Amino acid sequence: MQAEPFWIAGRPATGSTVIDVQYPYDGRTVASVFVPSAEQVEEAVAAMHAARDVVGATSAHRRASALSHVADRLEQRSEEAAQVIVLESGKPIKWARVEVARAASTFRWAAEEARRWSGTLQRLDTDAGGAGRLALVRRFPRGSLLAITPFNFPLNLVAHKVAPAIAVGVPVIIKPAPSTPLSSLFLGQLLAETDLHQGSWSVLPVPNSQMEHLILDPRLPIISFTGSGPVGWDIKSLVPRKHVTLELGGNAAAVVCSDWSSEQDLEWAAQRIALFANYQAGQSCISVQRVYVPRELYEVFTVLLSRHIGALRQGNPNDDATDVGPVINEASAIRIEQWIDDAVHAGAKILVGGRRNGTSLEPTLLADVPLAARILRDEAFGPVVSITPFDSLDSAFAAVNDSDFGLQTGVFTRDIRTAFRAHRDLEVGGVIIGDVPSYRADQMPYGGMKDSGIGREGVRSAMDDFTVEKVLVLAGVAL
Repeated sequence: MQAEPFWIAGRPATGSTVIDVQYPYDGRTVASVFVPSAEQVEEAVAAMHAARDVVGATSAHRRASALSHVADRLEQRSEEAAQVIVLESGKPIKWARVEVARAASTFRWAAEEARRWSGTLQRLDTDAGGAGRLALVRRFPRGSLLAITPFNFPLNLVAHKVAPAIAVGVPVIIKPAPSTPLSSLFLGQLLAETDLHQGSWSVLPVPNSQMEHLILDPRLPIISFTGSGPVGWDIKSLVPRKHVTLELGGNAAAVVCSDWSSEQDLEWAAQRIALFANYQAGQSCISVQRVYVPRELYEVFTVLLSRHIGALRQGNPNDDATDVGPVINEASAIRIEQWIDDAVHAGAKILVGGRRNGTSLEPTLLADVPLAARILRDEAFGPVVSITPFDSLDSAFAAVNDSDFGLQTGVFTRDIRTAFRAHRDLEVGGVIIGDVPSYRADQMPYGGMKDSGIGREGVRSAMDDFTVEKVLVLAGVAL
């Protein structure tokens, strides 16, 4: 098997060691990837640091053209890219195709934003001392970026760091998850087709054990990390003077309100919750993990939700009919199974699923879960959802907020007052009305509160995060 090269300053490179990539569905090795040496990592960082001024001065049309090219090529090679995602992550092909389409959209949005990246003007003659003065406020790169990405969206979550960086002229080193480096390397092929300066980007699939050296490097003043909470907060503590953004996950809730009570409404909510509690085998930061339903609707909704969860198809990720694939590895599957067992031993009831076969877990619905159970309080990152009745909207919102996490919440209501109240009172970064918390548009600000992280993704939001405002004041101007 020919090992895949990595990318140093826009050029393919090989090393003396490799890592193997396993297909989570059956455990077979599907690819080998060269691992950069310490000297090659240094070469990549040094090249990027040396090029930072040139990269920052790249014209808007050149940045936009490169971003548009990547978007076009992702669309042209979409099936190939989707197959790469399936092989390294075990994601069902239907969801892999969605991810590729979203990644193309992310690059296209970044191309458009690159053209609009112009700054703002402020009149300063609002006070007498500012007569004849005008301020031009523009944003400039903070420096070079270390982008550390997770396994669950191995293409689009990379796109959400790389595309905004290119749009604002920030050089970027991509450090993919060790289990899913292939999508990042594929993206490197597309970036290499552009005329971006070679120092603009590198893809370095280094082991996590070697990540600290990159984190501490003063030539990488920006770090954007998506992954587990303990690792993210350790990074923040390790480099408190760097600009660090963290997207650390959650245990997202969906609230079905009393006014969402028609047969059609309940059917819709049950179908959406069932699907988006399980669609990436639950391995999404905004996968539905907790459901709160009015007591008067609890019985009928539990029946509907059980039926929809039970109807989800498991199987080969390359089968178009498969809804739910395996989790990333057997260790994760065993952990999730243990959390379910612990909840059951503490009094929870399994209404649907609950069994494991290797890396695959049946989509599972739990009821009567004790408040202290990890499956309710922590991020399961698996195909498990709990359902709980509530007696008032106050108690439902309090239950949502009774969490260390705060990423997104879905609220099924048609009452505009409830929608605004949810927006005000829920301690989350996003509230989705009339749908699951799993909805995300790639241009909108995305991020959380509390242990869900700091900073915001979304193309324009990330562009702001990677840059700093600088003010130019012009005196003696005829206003």
